[in-house]
Amino acid sequence: MATLRRQKRYKLKSEINVVPYIDVMLVLLIIFMVTTPMMNSSVDVQLPQANAKSLQQKKDPVLVSVLQDGQLYLTLSGAKKELVDEDALKLKVGAFVRENPEVSVLVGGDERGAYGGVFKVLADLQQAGVAKVGLMGQPEQGKSTSNGRK
Repeated sequence: MATLRRQKRYKLKSEINVVPYIDVMLVLLIIFMVTTPMMNSSVDVQLPQANAKSLQQKKDPVLVSVLQDGQLYLTLSGAKKELVDEDALKLKVGAFVRENPEVSVLVGGDERGAYGGVFKVLADLQQAGVAKVGLMGQPEQGKSTSNGRK
């Protein structure tokens, strides 16, 4: 009987125990979920300034101007500037861009105004079906040297 016990051998398992790997993955997932929102909370960013050349346009662009107090002005391809609200902006720009898909849409905001006004206009233009939006700016006067560096 002792010989029968010695002859009976256990089969080797060819399976990988993945439970420890799943535990490690879940712990890392929780760590990343907790730390990711904290990474961008207090970042001090100073954007570079440059003298960029203006882009050459084939057609007159659609201009949306956001004033300091949040008023919106719309200029459709060289037409007269008109005061509009958010709903009229969506309707007019959406219809104009559907007719002329190659036209550029540019947004200009007053530097003393709140960023929220420009952000709201960008969201409204996206809802109106505008695929590409540019931001307007003016080059700085008198601060550049001959090689373009400051």
